[in-house]
Amino acid sequence: MSTTFLLAAACGPTPHDGAGSARHTPVRIADAPAQLPVPRGKGSKAPDDFNGDGHRDLVLNDLVKAQAHADDAGIGIVYGSERGLTPGARQLLSPQRQAALTGGRLPAVFDAEATCDLDKDGFTDLVVSTDPPYDGQGRPPVPLQLLFGSPQGLTGKAVKLAIPDSARVGNDWPDQPVCGDFDGDGAQDLVVHASGGQLSFLRGPFTRKGSPKTAGAPVPAPGNAPTGPSADVNDDGYDDLVVRTAQGTGRSAVVLGGPSGPTRTGVVLPSGVDVALGAFGKGEDDLDAAIGTTDETSLRYDLPAAAVRGNLDSPGSMLDAADFDGDGLSELVSSGSRLRVFRGRTARLAAAGTVTVTPPARGTTRVVTVGDFDGDGRAELVVRAYAGETKDTVAVYAGTKKGLVAAEPSVTFSTAEFLPRPAP
Repeated sequence: MSTTFLLAAACGPTPHDGAGSARHTPVRIADAPAQLPVPRGKGSKAPDDFNGDGHRDLVLNDLVKAQAHADDAGIGIVYGSERGLTPGARQLLSPQRQAALTGGRLPAVFDAEATCDLDKDGFTDLVVSTDPPYDGQGRPPVPLQLLFGSPQGLTGKAVKLAIPDSARVGNDWPDQPVCGDFDGDGAQDLVVHASGGQLSFLRGPFTRKGSPKTAGAPVPAPGNAPTGPSADVNDDGYDDLVVRTAQGTGRSAVVLGGPSGPTRTGVVLPSGVDVALGAFGKGEDDLDAAIGTTDETSLRYDLPAAAVRGNLDSPGSMLDAADFDGDGLSELVSSGSRLRVFRGRTARLAAAGTVTVTPPARGTTRVVTVGDFDGDGRAELVVRAYAGETKDTVAVYAGTKKGLVAAEPSVTFSTAEFLPRPAP
């Protein structure tokens, strides 16, 4: 399940028009250097910028394996630049090298869950889920760990997220983290699953030992599954999030932030497979929601009231939202049976002008993320096509003034490049 929100976020200092530029010549991983150094940064406000150089970076889970059924290699990071993602500037994060011990044991699972600058130092940090040992009796340990960004990127050891006992309830695993400034104080907070329809609200900033500034008692919620990324849907200065009744298909609701954090339930959304938040139509300053169902994509405009409704003929969809043409409106990416992009427009979303994306390789296709990796004010679409556990192709499609350029990816590579190379 991937609920993705993005309004064009400039990630670099060099605006340029993607149409006809050199970056539209695909950069194949075979032609790229085997390894490039991670650029050193000085800190920035760009999202997903682990090395603080002002350019967004890419996070990849579920890397391919050297052979089927081998252990998971870990998390791949591809660092950005003023020309976009640079496959040669990459980093492998593995539990053997980066994870913290729990009960004297390293975890086997190491999956990226959320990104934000938790300690306010100008470098994005990574929240990772693990599988700590548990005897099945009493309260389980916290499975989340934090990797802090730096001028060299994500180079240090992870620390375990500290959740005070007063902020926990029941014996569920405290997981499903969502970042956001839910109390409007300028620091990034974390919301994690508690149990019994409650959430743990951890106020930032966080220390380098993984402790929040404060954490009160769990807050009531309309479901058990907090879902990110967060967004300020009603433009009141507080980030909001979607909370689902359960993972998978189910109802969800927008939970509104405020001085006390995410404590107010807003509009209830219809049952669906996935939810995306974005500015799909010219209304007020409020955002809109798209809900993917087995029959169609339901639309709710002008949150949190959601007075205007609509739908698209796009069944069973996983949904993402991004501004590919830089006009301030979000396009809706639907990756159900087909990968289609519905263009945002002042008259709201419609099927007219839909772009269908055909990945450059055969296999099961998934959207990895959407984001402005080259800093031109227009987002890129990152998709992955994989065949089994040992072969895949990651493709990056550039946004331009005319929208998404879907015919030819600007960059392609395989996550096999993150695997250790055999000795000569």
